[in-house]
Amino acid sequence: MITEFTPLSSLAGGALIGLSAVLLMAFNGRIAGISGIVSRLFPPYEDGGLTMRLAFVAGLIIAPLLVMAVIGRRPEQVVSGNFALMTVAGACVGFGSVFGSGCTSGHGVCGLSRLSARSLVATMTFMTTAALVVLVLRHVVGG
Repeated sequence: MITEFTPLSSLAGGALIGLSAVLLMAFNGRIAGISGIVSRLFPPYEDGGLTMRLAFVAGLIIAPLLVMAVIGRRPEQVVSGNFALMTVAGACVGFGSVFGSGCTSGHGVCGLSRLSARSLVATMTFMTTAALVVLVLRHVVGG
């Protein structure tokens, strides 16, 4: 399997993620960690930020639809059809988010930009794990 190199769309996506993180911090004083935002959608609510969290998650859902409207086709994504693999992967991501007290967006984007040592360790951990999983699945298992 060959992964296509897309520097311009990757740069644009990264810039938009960074901009959204800065805007959320500037206007709401909140970290743009998806796992924290989603987990606080459900009671008990800790503060009065439910509307902001709903709007943030709605933006995550609406963004691909806007891309589709602009480019005239669905954004290309490849997702495994292996239900067992996806279940284990989802459980691992959920466990990692809880165990690491945050997700890739919270630690990798927001935490590193704040020079958080804890976020540096978390980001190094999940990036190393991701690289090892890709190595094993592509070159050992052959998937």
